[in-house]
Amino acid sequence: MKSGILIAFEGIDGTGKSTQLPLLANFLRDQGYTVVETCEPTSGPYGRRIRELYRNRKQVSPDQELELFLRDRRQHVTECIQPALERGAIVLTDRYYFSTAAYQGAAGWDPEQIFARHDFAPEPDLVLLLTLTPEESLSRIRDMRGESPNDFEQKEQLEKVADLFASFPQSCIVRIPAALSVTQVQAAIRNVVQQLLVRKELSCSG
Repeated sequence: MKSGILIAFEGIDGTGKSTQLPLLANFLRDQGYTVVETCEPTSGPYGRRIRELYRNRKQVSPDQELELFLRDRRQHVTECIQPALERGAIVLTDRYYFSTAAYQGAAGWDPEQIFARHDFAPEPDLVLLLTLTPEESLSRIRDMRGESPNDFEQKEQLEKVADLFASFPQSCIVRIPAALSVTQVQAAIRNVVQQLLVRKELSCSG
């Protein structure tokens, strides 16, 4: 491969992104690929500010909230994603701008406007959209994590977010049912990713 590959894990909270991403990373490394694992919000200054909103989302306006996500993502692209792609790595990110379009879209923004404001962000080669009902999501958050849902994880909010994720038409999106076992979900993910790798390698050799 002459250049890197960007794969984003997306979905509502509780779908298993943070479980599935490292499993895929290890699988790809075993095949000899260089893999960079990353996530959003980042651990940078804007990402830390976003994480503070988990406890009290009302401390900023919807405009301010979106701006925080945009600034965090610009820094993420500049400092992590773009350099890794230029090195030829496979970048796996837990959330990307599709999450912003869904979550901030559910808060009142037009998702198309949000997509339009991400002309600085590399388009992913693949979006693995893990699908789960809001009821299953909240059950996992409470029972498996032992946590109370934060301000981004309220049922009405997750219903709107899930509907928006379901409406996105981009061809890079592949929907993976997340209610299956961890092993079954990972097998489905690997199958899709291996198809992508074959296409990429064929296009490079051709």
